Amino acid sequence: MSAQTVLFDAPGPKARSRHRLLTVVGAILALGLLWVVVGKLKDTGQLDPALWTPFVTEPTIWTEYLIPGLINTLKAAILSVVFAGIFGIVFGMGRLSGNRWVRWICGVVVEFFRAVPVLLMMVFAFFGYFANSSIVPQEYGPLAAVVLALTLYNGSVIAELVRSGVYSLPKGQGEAGLSIGLTPAQTLRSIQLPQALTAMLPALIGQFVVVLKDSALGTAITYQELLTWGKTLGSAYGNTVPAYIVVAILFIILNYAMTRLATWVERRLKRSGATAGPITNAMPTVVQGGGEPGGPAAAGAQIMVEGVEDAAHRRREAAQQARRNRNDPGW
Repeated sequence: MSAQTVLFDAPGPKARSRHRLLTVVGAILALGLLWVVVGKLKDTGQLDPALWTPFVTEPTIWTEYLIPGLINTLKAAILSVVFAGIFGIVFGMGRLSGNRWVRWICGVVVEFFRAVPVLLMMVFAFFGYFANSSIVPQEYGPLAAVVLALTLYNGSVIAELVRSGVYSLPKGQGEAGLSIGLTPAQTLRSIQLPQALTAMLPALIGQFVVVLKDSALGTAITYQELLTWGKTLGSAYGNTVPAYIVVAILFIILNYAMTRLATWVERRLKRSGATAGPITNAMPTVVQGGGEPGGPAAAGAQIMVEGVEDAAHRRREAAQQARRNRNDPGW
């Protein structure tokens, strides 16, 4: 029997029938809503082929609008994911520190940036500093504001995920590290943190998807990401609704690709850490005695093995002697 954690009982026949009924009802409602939306778009002329053909016949739509916006979106998302991961691990470990002041400072920072909306941080970062900063060039000001806001918010969420992941581990993991002479900090870094990150991987990847979607908020501070270029495209070609639909499809594809990548990474981690070695039915050798560990213990194990082999050899010789005696007429 596998040692799976069961969160709820398996549904019975009535529950399965109820689930099927609710699934059918939900599908009918979704199709009805889609029919209404498509009907409204058709009534307003948004499904006119003339509004959609430029996406196929005009290469400049992709080379001058959508692809540059997609590149800027990925640029902001990748930088934010890297910095948010570093921020989250550092402050998550700080919240687990044995020093009370370090825990308190890290807790204040994490809780503050978790409570502030991302858009508000972008606005304050850009108009309050980067728009007039001489350190960051003007063309990189919006990017810096977007990355900073996404890093602070999502890094704080990741820090809380790290802390909760470590606390969710069995206490024996930390006690095992302390029992072999590691300090609490070494136990956290070498034993608890890797296991916590592996256990919280689905939540971490979900947060990275949030980073990708929240990069669209950069349109409020003139960052030229995918949504901004979609708006410009709709104004240039007079097809605002189709442009936004195409942008939404691109975001869905990006998020789905990231989710599939996360699933693949999670499977690889589980497969690589499933067992510590090949399964064997051999019984362990137990050596009793008061000797020091190391050489004497190994010698004792060798003596025990030799004794077992010698006893088996004597039994075989005794059996052969008994057969010879039975075949000897004078016996």
